[in-house]
Amino acid sequence: MSPRLDIKQRWRLLLGRSAEGCLGEGEGHIAAMDAALEWLYDRDEALDQRDIARRGGDEPSALSVPDWIDQIHELFPKETIERLERDAVETFGLAEVVTHPEALERVEPNPNLLRAILRTKHLMNPDVLEAARRLVREVVRQLMEKLAREIRSAFYGTPSRRRRSPYPLARNLDLPRTLRENLRHWDPERRKLYLEKPFFFSRVKRHTDRWQIVLLVDQSGSMVDSVIHSSITAACLWKLPGMRTHLVAFDTSLVDLTRDVDDPVELLMKVQLGGGTDIGKAVEYGASLLEVPARSILVLITDFYEGVHVQPLVSRVAALRGQGTLVLGLAALDENAEPQYNRELAQRLVEAGAEVGAMTPGELACWIAEKVGG
Repeated sequence: MSPRLDIKQRWRLLLGRSAEGCLGEGEGHIAAMDAALEWLYDRDEALDQRDIARRGGDEPSALSVPDWIDQIHELFPKETIERLERDAVETFGLAEVVTHPEALERVEPNPNLLRAILRTKHLMNPDVLEAARRLVREVVRQLMEKLAREIRSAFYGTPSRRRRSPYPLARNLDLPRTLRENLRHWDPERRKLYLEKPFFFSRVKRHTDRWQIVLLVDQSGSMVDSVIHSSITAACLWKLPGMRTHLVAFDTSLVDLTRDVDDPVELLMKVQLGGGTDIGKAVEYGASLLEVPARSILVLITDFYEGVHVQPLVSRVAALRGQGTLVLGLAALDENAEPQYNRELAQRLVEAGAEVGAMTPGELACWIAEKVGG
């Protein structure tokens, strides 16, 4: 575990060797941390332009990417490691962090590196790709664990305070009534309350029969977060009774990924990020999948930058609404829901009858549950 740093040591690491004159030379653990930071951040050309570059020796660094990853895992806490690995890939373009087998064995599984893998998997040889797949599997497991709870909560209803249940489920425990009804079993000498009979709420289950959901996901490079979270959302929805879920990724062409929805790891490894955008073509294909339009939801996940004429898209959305299909346009589907999208086209789709917004995966699940619950 890395030692706690005082304020002087923090400034020393921030400023690098250029601060030796006033803060002294780093020694021991501090010197090692400084060298690891220097290896990465000395690549920043902007620092040279501002004449505040971290100054190291003239000799080239002998560290390889795997060596550097080993070092930062020994020197820094987990949150710092994740930031350093993210900067290495996203800021300095060190694709070797996610394309080198030894590096992949060491990196912390987290969504930032999952994005990097999806962007660089075409550079990986089969052995590296298998190591990357293991990393993807762990990140997907973490994300699904969180999202599955939100989706279960959205679709399986809320506790009914008026109805009691004979089924002893911990999440339905009526604690106030349980305590009140068992007060006669209080033991004052031992200061313990013995529960003879617990009480449970029933739940108002949402009706989800015979609904069809089509997720259309823009797979242009800027939409990588949406691809990740929509794939995992589709996998969670797939397991709900009475719901039929489709997942289609598109740019100027499209690929129906529904067969892989139950395995989001395989699904993500098949996605090809990049290319132009033909949203209208994707909506047309999504409409062709609908069996009962009035009990269907089409979710369009895109930045709304259409690469072809927009009028066919607007007309298709209007036609879907005319036949009773719910159309939702999502400007973002990452966990922070920070939208960057073409507001002009989004407004035209709203005027055609669609709903447009920015939602996290959990919020999307609640929206769908509300619509199918009537």
